[in-house]
Amino acid sequence: MPVQHISNSSLPYIFSPVSDNANQPAPLVLFLHGARARGNDLNVLLKWGLPRFVDVSASLPYVFAAPQLPEGQTWVERESDVIALLDELIASQPIDPSRVIISGFSLGTAGAWHIAVSHPGRFAGLVAVSGRVPKTLEASQLAALKEIPIQIFQGGKDEKLPIEDTEQIVATLRGVGGTVDFTVLPDGDHFIADEVYSDSKLQQWLVSQSRRASVAV
Repeated sequence: MPVQHISNSSLPYIFSPVSDNANQPAPLVLFLHGARARGNDLNVLLKWGLPRFVDVSASLPYVFAAPQLPEGQTWVERESDVIALLDELIASQPIDPSRVIISGFSLGTAGAWHIAVSHPGRFAGLVAVSGRVPKTLEASQLAALKEIPIQIFQGGKDEKLPIEDTEQIVATLRGVGGTVDFTVLPDGDHFIADEVYSDSKLQQWLVSQSRRASVAV
């Protein structure tokens, strides 16, 4: 379903509503793009990854939104605006607040980790693709994610991300009781987003997660 372009927000974003036959509140997938998609043209987001998958798919069983950063900014800097957008969507759309997934690609992955750690009660799952955990986050802070199922994807030939660094994060999260699936695409480089997000197993995972409580904190 072709996405809508929304600009009446602190961050412009692309949006896709849940399928018309949905008769109850639906999950929300909130996507944070990578560095190359920054700017003032929302069409850039549609070139790859989850935004393109949503744009070319038939109606999907979840609401989708992807804000866009201006040039030179990071998601960590705009954390409050991302949360404000989340609140705006929950207030205006048939979204189940206990079924919100945050996902990021590359630069967006760092943002997704940071925002999830800062607001763990808001998310039912986290999907990290081709990105690293911000070095400012310590193990004690990552413990906040122990009740949020996490999917991490990385290309085996990604020259920007040492596998060992990601394995250490996975071990840290599992050490505090977290649920983490780490998938390495052996022949993949940094740009694995098309393959990752179009996988039917991940698409099913996005709509099967739910927080035990729907109260946002």
